[in-house]
Order: sequence, then C-alpha cells, then structure tokens
Amino acid sequence: MPLRLVLMGTGEFAVPPFRALLGSEHSVVGVLTQPDRSGRGHHQHVNPVKEMAVARNVPVFQPERVNRPEMLDTLRSLKADVFIVAAYGQILKPELLAIPRLGAFNLHGSLLPRHRGAAPVQYSIWKGDTTTGVTMFQIEPALDSGPVVGKVETPIGLSESSGELMLRLAELSVPLTLQVVQQLADGTAVFERQDSSQVTLAPKIARESGAIDWSQSCHQIDCHVRAMQPWPKASTTLQRDGQSADRFTIQQVGHSADLSLPSLPSVAGRLQEHQGRLFAAAGDGWLEILRIQPDGRKSMDGRSFVNGYSITSNDRFVRDIQ
Repeated sequence: MPLRLVLMGTGEFAVPPFRALLGSEHSVVGVLTQPDRSGRGHHQHVNPVKEMAVARNVPVFQPERVNRPEMLDTLRSLKADVFIVAAYGQILKPELLAIPRLGAFNLHGSLLPRHRGAAPVQYSIWKGDTTTGVTMFQIEPALDSGPVVGKVETPIGLSESSGELMLRLAELSVPLTLQVVQQLADGTAVFERQDSSQVTLAPKIARESGAIDWSQSCHQIDCHVRAMQPWPKASTTLQRDGQSADRFTIQQVGHSADLSLPSLPSVAGRLQEHQGRLFAAAGDGWLEILRIQPDGRKSMDGRSFVNGYSITSNDRFVRDIQ
C-alpha cells in the first residue's frame, strides 16, 4: 500500500533521493525546507529542494522553527505515514518525531555509528577513512543514535574532495531510500541498534577548521585539503623575510617520494622549489603543492607560483590565523 510521505531537506544531498520519491508510487504530501536566504548583493540562494517540489505541485513549507506549535499542527493535518529527512538543518524535537505513523527516518552521509554529527562527509575524508557510505536510520532525540534500517557502502577516491563525495553519496542513496520506504510500507523493515562503543563525532565545520597544520604528515594534510573543499577551503599564510604575510588557499597537493629533494628541514612548512615545482615541508616528507590560490586572485598551479614568486630558503607556510 502506498505511503503518505513528508520530505524534509535543503541541500544538494537531498535532491536525488527526494526526486526518486516524488516519482515513486508513494504520495509526497508536503516538503519542508529551510527559509529562503539572501546572499551577497541580496541575491536569493537557489534552493534545489524547493524548486523541485514546486515543479511537482507539492506543498512547500519553510518554517524558521519547525518545532513551533503551529507548524506541528500543520504537519499533523498532512496525516503522513513517514517523514524522510536529509540535510534539513533543524533539530527535530520528540513531539514532532511522534507525528508520523511509522516514524521519521534520516539519510546520513557516513556509516553510522562512525561520524555522528553535522559534517560526516567531511570527517570521513579528514580522518583518512578508505570507505564510507550512507546510513538510513530512525530518528531519536539523541544525536544520530536511532536504529539503522539500511546502509550502502562505497570506497573513497584517493583524490576525492568532500564536495565530490557528497554528490556521489546523494546518488548512491537513491536505491537505499526507495528500498527502505518500500520495506516500511510492507512491514518488512529490519531495525538494528547502533554499537555505542564505535561512535565517533563529526561536529559542524567552522571557518577556522581550514587552517593547515604543516607539522602533520603528508597523508594527513592531503586528507585535510580534500575534506575542506568546497568550504571552508584549506588555508595557510606565507611568511617571507621583510615582506607582509599573504594568505593562500591550498586546493590540491601530492606526496612526492623524489629522492633528489633536499633533506627535510626541521621547520615545518618550509618551501622548496625543485625543477620548477613547488614543495612544502610536512611532518614526514615533502608535499608538492599542485594548486594554490592567493586571496582575491585566480587559482594557479605550483609551477605558476614558482614563476611568479622568488622562493628563498627562509620562506615558509605557517598555520593560518583567520
């Protein structure tokens, strides 16, 4: 028997599974998404979830606070069997979670219980995981702690950024979402409690999270650089004798095993030009800077940086203070 669904989400991560549910045999009776926000120049940010719902003539609700009594009354009036949540951005309180007949279920961008929190995709890369995935679980008041009803796994690409992985996970979540919703409709869904001993946390990424610590290993810095894309981006400050400090975004790095490079200096972040390429000293080796962007200017490759800056033995990248 087809279910009555309410979808709750805002970002690109929610779009593929929501589009699939809108095209399924189940009835989407409402979509909740964050209120419209103005960006720079007072331009409205595009909300892909809202646009998709409007195109399908599905009622859209954009409450500032979803748990207010008037919004709860509206949700009750929709008589939904299930709430499906993906990257919604608001905490759902117990009174709201009690409204749908079969419960509220969240799509989460990691293999729970690893990386509970607001930034699971970023932390999967940042912490050097080799595999990740999407977990669908029933929402409980405690953070990402509810029973799991389905998972899909995938390896993380060696050069994959958070933005790239997020879009890939969104597509991988489509069959998972359709399968779980059908199991809920059929009464065949299996609920598995999470192993609390395996919990790790993935709190919200802050702007200062992008600051690179050059004393870390080459692998750790590479993971950090990829995890911070597309926001807040991995950043550093260039210190040069007698010159003002300049801030840069590091966009891509590569670990070099080139034995002809000089011995690793004792000072982390020290720069080295070698055969027209740009290297920085990490905690355990030389890290090649493949793409770099000065603040307020265009991105360039390492060779272009070397050609535009006269690198000396005292030049170094230091931890960015934002």
